[in-house]
Parts: sequence; structure tokens; C-alpha cells
Amino acid sequence: MLDFLKQQKPKDVKQIRSYILDFIKDQLKKAEGGEGANIRGMQLYVTCNGVDKYLYESALFVNEPARFKEQEVQKIADDFDINLPHDWTLEILFDENPPAETIKANNIDVALFISTQTRKAIHKEKVAVIKVLHGEAEKELYQINSKDDRINIGREHKVNTADGFYRENTIAFPDSSNNKSNKSISRQHAHIEWDEDVSAFLLYADEGGVPPSNKIKVKSKNGEEKRLLTTEIGHHLLNGDQIILGESALLEFNYAE
Repeated sequence: MLDFLKQQKPKDVKQIRSYILDFIKDQLKKAEGGEGANIRGMQLYVTCNGVDKYLYESALFVNEPARFKEQEVQKIADDFDINLPHDWTLEILFDENPPAETIKANNIDVALFISTQTRKAIHKEKVAVIKVLHGEAEKELYQINSKDDRINIGREHKVNTADGFYRENTIAFPDSSNNKSNKSISRQHAHIEWDEDVSAFLLYADEGGVPPSNKIKVKSKNGEEKRLLTTEIGHHLLNGDQIILGESALLEFNYAE
């Protein structure tokens, strides 16, 4: 009787979350004994139909991107002494046809792929939208693609850098604008790049976007703020992130559905 019950798919949020965590736990336990340090990230594919999607969204706290990763999955790793690296990532994707490389759960509509130093994350073409909320850019809406080259952000479209080289800003704030927000944006303020290893867009500050020149701050949907203080470390962009450039120019980042 117990085995029969285990084969039944859960139908409420708490059960779904419990089943998913048990599935992830079973896969992570294979990394006990120090192997966890080799893990770069996890891609959790949700394969449910549209009717059940809202249940899975609630179970995975999709409106609080860090919660499931940091409060649920990280706890499993800690309980089993699986030393995940500090920068490991968790990507949740809704896809009824997950890649063949994933491990599919038997009793829950999810599949999992664990990327390591030698086993790269599965890359599907990703599209994101950047909306200009404050300040005056050449366009109000920008669509970026994971296949794009580096996406530069700054004042003016075509500029000469301090070291004499040429730079083209994809997201450009014209110097001729009367909008005061444009004046505190550097010609080399920031850029966005697709990171194949973590399967995500990363935001980097450029020379003009770090102290003592200007600034970049990111505010997540849960209210957490982060200031970029170096050009070397990128910020993993998540849905709803708001990016402040200079004093008040404001961008909003979201992945396209």
C-alpha cells in the first residue's frame, strides 16, 4: 500500500514541494564525500501541464527567486555535508519536454540536470527584455539574446574610450537629452554578458560605473540591494531586478516568457 501511495503524483503545494526536495536530495546524496565542490549549478525542469503550473510555481516560490535555493536546497546540502561552492546556481525552467540529458523523477513532474566543472549547463537560447523606467535612452525597450555579443550600456551610442579605443553602447543614453538622469551615466558604465556556465545573464560594472566615477546598484524583487564595486565580478540577473545607473537612471530586467 505504501509503495502504491508513493507512485501517486502529489496534488497540493506542500506535497509537491516535499516530493521535489526528496528527488533533489536523492540526486545530491550521490555527491557526498567532497564531490559537491565540483557542482556548478542545477537546472530544475518543471514538466507539468498548464493546469498544474500555478501549484508548482507556489511550491518553488517562483516570486521569491532565492528562497527555494537558499532555504530549501541549501539546507539539504548542509544536512548531508555536501559542500556546494558559494556561487552555485539554481535555475527553474517550465518545459514539458526537458532535454534528454536530464534525470526525470518518477512520481513528480520535474527533471534535474546538475552541471559540474566538466559537465556544462544545458544551454537553450534565452531572451530577456530590458525596460527603461527612468532616464532617456534611444529606445524604451531592449530585447537581448543569449547569442548576442557583449551588450554595452552607457552615455551616447558611439564613443571613444579614455585609452583611445572605440566603443558602441547597445543601450545608449544620448548626451543631447534634457533628462537629468542621463548626465550621471558614464560613457563606459556597464555591460551584460551571457554566462554559459551558469546559464544566465550577468551584469558587470565597467570602469566608469564603479567608484570614484559613478555607481551601479541592483534591487531585487524581494527588496535586497546590491552595489557593484568592482569590474571583475558579475551580478546574476533575475526577473524583476531593477538596475540603477548613476544617480537615477533606472532599468528593469526580465526574462521573456
